[in-house]
Amino acid sequence: MKLVSFIHAGQPTYGVVRGGRYLQPPADFLRRFPDLLSVLKAGAAGELQQATATNGTSLDPAAVKALPVVPNPGKLICVGLNYKSHVAETKRADSEYPSLFLRFNDTLAADGDEVLRPVFSERFDWEGELAFVIGKGGRHIPKAQAFDHIAGYACLNDVSVRDWQRHTHQFTPGKNFPGTAPFGPYLVTRDEVPDVTQLTLETRVNGQVMQHATIADLIFDIPVLVEYISRFTPLSPGDVIATGTPGGVGDRREPPLYMKEGDVVEVEITGLGVLHNRIGTEA
Repeated sequence: MKLVSFIHAGQPTYGVVRGGRYLQPPADFLRRFPDLLSVLKAGAAGELQQATATNGTSLDPAAVKALPVVPNPGKLICVGLNYKSHVAETKRADSEYPSLFLRFNDTLAADGDEVLRPVFSERFDWEGELAFVIGKGGRHIPKAQAFDHIAGYACLNDVSVRDWQRHTHQFTPGKNFPGTAPFGPYLVTRDEVPDVTQLTLETRVNGQVMQHATIADLIFDIPVLVEYISRFTPLSPGDVIATGTPGGVGDRREPPLYMKEGDVVEVEITGLGVLHNRIGTEA
């Protein structure tokens, strides 16, 4: 099942992608579950599937405006330096534990949104990533049970303002400019992804391949991340974890290459769709 959040007739809503159409759940279902986060919290994804199949409103995707898959997660946790190829290009040492940082919700953007480069920075960089969304909450989740807690997977572009990222040893400023984390185009539920390690991630800028890796290349895989993160904070339905980017970022190329106004950036992961965004400049 593919889940989407979007704006229709001026109102934020959500639904299921089927046959190239968006199926919005009926009004009584929307009254009970006003957004996708509430569906995940209630464990009602199966009920959503049935409601849209029997009494959903079919919408043309061209008639709606996309939203980030989960626009309002309780936590948005990102993993840094989680592919050997990226660690090598940054010339950093291997880490014993995952490197984590947080994003604010207002950094999320949708498929098709214009992503704005701050006018005072020229070092605007792409980072294609696999993100997963928690479906069942928990604390101290063992690796063997990690996948039982995952609702599904989506593409994410962890766009970085590199100069601000490096003002100090903390990543926070360069990772939290508004609208710099496109997330979508939809959430593919875990039952449709039997082996996430077999998926391939590719990032393209104006059609040119910049990053290409398999999810099997992760240093700290998804079970390790779920276990480690849930040790220090409870995970809740709707929480988003971005698993890190492979080698090929613009900042580490020779010479460096950064995104500029008019560029089109695509992040594609096998079976999860293509997340595409145009780059603009903040006024």
